[in-house]
Amino acid sequence: MTHKYEAGVDEAGRGCLAGDVYAAAVVFPADYENEEINDSKKLSPRKREQLAEVIRQHALAVGVGIATVAEIDEINILNAAMLAMKRALDKVHKQMPIDFILVDGNRFPGVDYAVHKTIVKGDATYLSIAAASIIAKTERDKAMKKLAVDYPYYSWNVNAGYPTKKHRDAIRQYGACEHHRKSFTLLKINHRDIINETTENL
Repeated sequence: MTHKYEAGVDEAGRGCLAGDVYAAAVVFPADYENEEINDSKKLSPRKREQLAEVIRQHALAVGVGIATVAEIDEINILNAAMLAMKRALDKVHKQMPIDFILVDGNRFPGVDYAVHKTIVKGDATYLSIAAASIIAKTERDKAMKKLAVDYPYYSWNVNAGYPTKKHRDAIRQYGACEHHRKSFTLLKINHRDIINETTENL
């Protein structure tokens, strides 16, 4: 079956210690192609910014959804990510009819206005999901850089809230702030603590 308006949706920030979780939904014209658009994790920050502009120029619709730190702490990060995806899809649905949804991962955010397919690592396979991953990542990074102005010691302008060693060291020294996810174990030592500073923002 051919779908006229296919929306890809993805999220950014599930694994962070601080900040809201973001999601984006993107609908392209059926014949749109762009070999540069890829999973956001495989792109440099500069390339993501460039492609985000290209995506917004060529997409039929783009929607961004957010679930707040308070919502993450209340309903858990998985449910909050699904809520952010639903909000992104709802924004696109208000702009145009969607008849098919491609979701990165194995969970569906529960909208009832289109059929859907979930794809693990879909951001590496489907153009619309990859585009959504880029939009979600760049929008979230912008928000974390704004927060970093008032909270410079956490280095959110570099690590975007992810659990790097420098971020956790700052939590040890200064404590957690209102933007940290209190439902997370903020100082648990794990493999993420050894992330090199040069890869913090991937």
